[in-house]
Amino acid sequence: MSLTVRFPRAVVAPWVFVTSRRPGNAARKTPTGKVRGVLIATWNVNSLNARMPRVEEWISTVQPDVLCLQETKMSDAQFPHMAFSALGYESVHHGFGRWNGVAILSRVGIDDVVSGFDDGRDDPDPDSRIIWATCGGVRVASVYVPNGRELDHDHYRYKLDWLGRLREHLDRHHTPDELLVVLGDWNICPTSLDVWDESRFAGMTHVSQLERDALENVVEWGLVDTFRQRYGDAGDLFSYWDYRNGDFHKRRGLRIDYLMSSTALAQLCRADLVDRNARKGAKPSDHAPVLGLFDVVVPTGEPR
Repeated sequence: MSLTVRFPRAVVAPWVFVTSRRPGNAARKTPTGKVRGVLIATWNVNSLNARMPRVEEWISTVQPDVLCLQETKMSDAQFPHMAFSALGYESVHHGFGRWNGVAILSRVGIDDVVSGFDDGRDDPDPDSRIIWATCGGVRVASVYVPNGRELDHDHYRYKLDWLGRLREHLDRHHTPDELLVVLGDWNICPTSLDVWDESRFAGMTHVSQLERDALENVVEWGLVDTFRQRYGDAGDLFSYWDYRNGDFHKRRGLRIDYLMSSTALAQLCRADLVDRNARKGAKPSDHAPVLGLFDVVVPTGEPR
C-alpha cells in the first residue's frame, strides 16, 4: 500500500505510517545502495514525565526512524534511555531539569552528538535548547526555540540572538548540499497562514516581524519548509493548540512545529504530515507530532 500524501485538515491516522512501511514499499536498488523511506518526526511533549505512556504508545504504533523531542523538562540523569532502548531506539538528551530539554531517538544509529552551539562564541547557550546527531546518514538537530514571552522582554532579545546563533552554527559546520534537517518547536508562525487569526496576536510574540525575519535568516542558509511547500496556501494546518477555551476543538491553533530540511534533503521528501490524533485523548501534549518521510540512499552493504 502506498503512502497517501494529502490529508484533509492534516489529520493523520497512525496506520498510514505502519502500512507505508510494508513489503509493498520495499527499498529500491540504485547503483550506490538502496533507497529507503526514512520517517523523521518531531514532538514537543510538554514534560516527558507527564507524557511518557503516550509517547511509548505512539512510538510503538508509528515506529518513526528518528524522533526529536522538546520540552522534556528533565535532566540528563532523569532521561529514560532504557525505556526507549526497550522499544528499539538509541537516545541522546540535553537537559538541566525543570525546564526546556531536547532529545533525539533513533533506530538507525546515533553518531557525532553535539549539545548546544559551536558557533565561535565563547559563551555557551544558558538553556538546553538544541542537540545535534547524525542518524542514518542524516544530520539532525532537535530544537526548542525560546518563546520570547513579550516583545519588550529580555527573553525576546534572547530569542532573536538564539536564532542568529543557529545560523552561525550552520555557516560554520554545514552546507545545504548535505542531508540535514533542523526540526522542533520553533515558537514562530512563519506566515499568516500558520495562525488561526493573526489579528488576535497583534503586538505579541510568535507573529512579530523581527521573529519572522530572524527565522528567514536561518532559512536563507539553505533550508526548506517542505510541509508548507507541499500544502501551498492551505490554512488550518496547525501543530499547537492552547489547552484553554477549547481551542483544539474550535480549530484555533498555530503552526510552530516543523521540519526545516537542507535543499539536498528536501529534494528527497515525499510526505509531510501532522498527527492531529495524538493531540486527542487523556492528558495530551498541547503539541502534535509532525513528520516527514524521505527517500534516503543506504549504502550497499550497510544494514537497514
